[in-house]
Amino acid sequence: MIKRMFLMAIGLGLLTACNATPAATETIRLPMGYIPNVQYAPFYVAVERGYFAEAGIEIEFDYSFETDGLALVGAGELPFAVVSAEQVLLARAQEIPVVYVAAWYQDFPVAVVANAESGIETPADLVGRRVGLPGLFGANYVGLRAMLSAAGVAEEDVILDSIGFNQVAALAAGQEDAVVGYSTNEPIQLRAQGYEVSVLPVADYVKLAANGLIASEMVIAEDPELVAGFVQAFLRGLADTLADPDAAYEISKLYVDTLAEADEAVQKEVLAASLDFWQADQLGFSQPAAWQNMQSVLLEMGLLAGPLDLDAAYTNQFVP
Repeated sequence: MIKRMFLMAIGLGLLTACNATPAATETIRLPMGYIPNVQYAPFYVAVERGYFAEAGIEIEFDYSFETDGLALVGAGELPFAVVSAEQVLLARAQEIPVVYVAAWYQDFPVAVVANAESGIETPADLVGRRVGLPGLFGANYVGLRAMLSAAGVAEEDVILDSIGFNQVAALAAGQEDAVVGYSTNEPIQLRAQGYEVSVLPVADYVKLAANGLIASEMVIAEDPELVAGFVQAFLRGLADTLADPDAAYEISKLYVDTLAEADEAVQKEVLAASLDFWQADQLGFSQPAAWQNMQSVLLEMGLLAGPLDLDAAYTNQFVP
């Protein structure tokens, strides 16, 4: 695997090297959808090693809400953002012209987390249990619904409790039988506090399109070279992170103020867990079946009124 990542990094490097470095640099504000975090290491690596600069891009990280970034891209005010795939389909259903241009996560990172002594080992064990999640929105909710559907469990058979982003504290205090969070975060935080937990990853039950990069239809039509340069720079950073996560971790310290003082063992475990979701034979490639599954889940949830043109919702044309 390391050899494959190394060769991929070389290939991406040669791809970019074939293009002359642009004379002018364009500053791009990039909405990230979350706070500064080691999980954004591929972006930090791509900036620090000059991959975006080679594409004529200077990145300004914007850690605002995911939906804010999506709206700004859809309105043509920003060219790119980092979002979860379900948001792309929900936006396009409202005629917001955004397109998913590169897959970052190859598997949906959401999971149900329960105390190991709870007896919750399958989705069927959630029937009649209290399950805490940030709210009936976003990737956590969609992921939970997808897993329940795949297991033949109805939402009304589970007691859903909107608790905000307090999953770790709620489960630790015994307020919930289980919580929904990211496989790369809540389980690791709970174990670091000494709790034994069982984890039910959504990806074990259904293949869904996940987090990635979006661009506006306008920038794709008017400046495809900018999109290609942006995607390729990010993928070079991703390949480098997969090949040498320790170096990526050190680079992340330059962009995450709290990382130097954080529990290094825990944060490195967060990064290591993230790598598993990023691995792919072809970095950046979107799987059509994953998008079909995502649409089916949203239709079942009633969040889409009818099927969308998925070919217009995502593209692999910028993936080298």
